Amino acid sequence: MHDVAALAGVSQATVSLVLNDVSGSRFSQKTKDKVETAVEQLGYRTNAHAKVLREGVSGMVGFVGDVVASAPFAGKIIEGAQERAWESGLLVLTVNTNGDRELERASLEAMLSYKVAGVVYASMYHRKVDVPAALRGVPSVVLNSEDRDRRIPSIIPDEELGGYAATKRLLDAGHRRVAMINIETLESGLPAAIGRYAGYTRALNEAGLTVDPAIVRFGDGNPGDGHRYAREVMGAGNPPTAIFCANDRTAWGAYQALDQMGCRIPGDVAIIGFDNQETLAPYLQPGLTTMDLPFVSMGRRAVEMLIEGGEPNGRIEALECALIERSSVTNSGEAE
Repeated sequence: MHDVAALAGVSQATVSLVLNDVSGSRFSQKTKDKVETAVEQLGYRTNAHAKVLREGVSGMVGFVGDVVASAPFAGKIIEGAQERAWESGLLVLTVNTNGDRELERASLEAMLSYKVAGVVYASMYHRKVDVPAALRGVPSVVLNSEDRDRRIPSIIPDEELGGYAATKRLLDAGHRRVAMINIETLESGLPAAIGRYAGYTRALNEAGLTVDPAIVRFGDGNPGDGHRYAREVMGAGNPPTAIFCANDRTAWGAYQALDQMGCRIPGDVAIIGFDNQETLAPYLQPGLTTMDLPFVSMGRRAVEMLIEGGEPNGRIEALECALIERSSVTNSGEAE
């Protein structure tokens, strides 16, 4: 900083004010330009360690996830977090733990030693998690999951509203016999399975219909069960004219089963999914109409909550899932 001041012909205090963009500072644009030119010529960089000593926090946000970084669709969470952090002059320090508790512990210790401004604790899929004790007293947000102890805020997709919107799309297309293949049993406690089923039930009830257990199945979220259960519900008496698959992989399996049975999509059976998995949904034939998990918005909101600060609390903030129209559901009034 002494060198920058000497080259620009100003005081070191002026250099500090310019570099830190201190509001209300009384220096001309000409002075600012001279300092910035000197910085560029000398290749000057701020000493991050000195900044931490002075301000108590670094210009970074920690992001710890289980397999978020390696999941093709969930990587958008990091994209959203990075976008929002950058808008506030922060960088995101990301660690993918693959569920390794020892790696998680070591990662958090390293992040906290760097005095990160806060930590986003993320999960690949929506579930209840035990937040590490190391985050007590540290600004933190749970992302795409819920803090089991309800101590710190959580950002999640609105599963029930998503299940409701998916089912209503099928009802609005004229279907009255709507099956569901869920991703887990309700007894599993998985919030995604419970919420999507609750939305399915609510939409049917609003339409004056009731859930028929004969056309509801609880699978494992993989194509195999989608294939198996689609054949079951279609092979029974009074088969459905539409199937709500609680994730896109289940829908993929259902597509294969229906093709083998000679059923056309959407002419004979309409299909709607959930996730908008971009490596899959657009490439099915026909393209899969599905609900989009708001990963980018969730990542942005998590970092925003850290920036906003405030007292820790266990509130849960649910973000709406958008309907992505493709070709697996007919338009209103076109159901056959």
